[in-house]
Amino acid sequence: LTAAMAAPTESTSETPTNKNQKKSKNTDETELQTVPDGWKEPKFTRVDNPRGLLEESSFATLFPKYREAYLKECWPLVQRALGDVFINATLDLIEGSMTVHTTKKTFDPYAILRARDLIKLLARSVPFEQAVRILEDDVACDIIKIGTLVRNRERFVKRRQRLIGPKGSTLKALELLTSCYVMVQGNTVSALGPYSGLKEVRKVVLDTMKNIHPIYNIKTLMIKRELASDPELRTQNWERFLPNFRHKSLSKRKQPKKKTVKKEYTPFPPPQPESKIDKELATGEFFLRESEKRRQKMNEIKAKQAEALTKRQEQRQKAFIPPKEKPAVKKTENKIDIQAIKEKVKKAKSKKLGAPPVNPERPSAKDGKRKKVKS
Repeated sequence: LTAAMAAPTESTSETPTNKNQKKSKNTDETELQTVPDGWKEPKFTRVDNPRGLLEESSFATLFPKYREAYLKECWPLVQRALGDVFINATLDLIEGSMTVHTTKKTFDPYAILRARDLIKLLARSVPFEQAVRILEDDVACDIIKIGTLVRNRERFVKRRQRLIGPKGSTLKALELLTSCYVMVQGNTVSALGPYSGLKEVRKVVLDTMKNIHPIYNIKTLMIKRELASDPELRTQNWERFLPNFRHKSLSKRKQPKKKTVKKEYTPFPPPQPESKIDKELATGEFFLRESEKRRQKMNEIKAKQAEALTKRQEQRQKAFIPPKEKPAVKKTENKIDIQAIKEKVKKAKSKKLGAPPVNPERPSAKDGKRKKVKS
């Protein structure tokens, strides 16, 4: 408590006096608070509160059915851990609830709040080995409710799985960087660790549910850790080193193919449709006799029957109509020009491209040799 009270006074003395400078720097007050290295708050002992507490206070929480078997096994360990701070714990398996309450020997007023957090974490599937750490002074817990942040159930499950990562790698990286234990279960995320780490865990979880990938926040945490280890950069502004991730502009909503155009609003009701009698009055059929009405109806029916019959006959006759034949195209015979072919052959012979001449003028060297051999 003394460190927490002393820290704000130091931060206010370091902050600039000019109001314009205050507005320009968007820094959080918790980041300005510094604690000396190696500082540890002294433990709260019976000497600090020898008379104990004035009244008894208690807290109770419900737990799901599937946690009953585990709580049965570890409940003696819970009672032993809470017995060190003189707090009684009871497990009701019929109602499915856990209760903690102070005794006359309890001297630490904050111990009951730690015991309340312990049973809350146990109810939310946190193992006892991790949950019992809440009884330490420098450890706190945070239960983040994520069930109502995303409306669509499928999208919620995907984003929750993105927080865990493949084989829990993303969650493990987050635990190492924040030095917190994180448990994702159902509609809540339970975190256990130091206050500074819990703040980062909450930010990462809420950003993931807002469709910001956790790897971006993990990258910034890694850079911050490296910058904090450097004594020169520790007091400087880190915005130039941190990555600035921009949101991609999502495509517009798909428009429907058929758009219904709304009619202009008119305060007057639509005109009343004409009844059968009104139509008969307009045509004059209303004043005809029944025999004439029947005759008129019969004539209309006969006319419709005649139209249907003609249409049926036309469709039947379509099968007997021969298709139109295309006119035959006369092939033009190409006359072969023999004289032109002869001239082409003569030219080829002169260029030595065709066959050798029939009557060679000069005998070849091979023929001369053959004649000598014969002689």
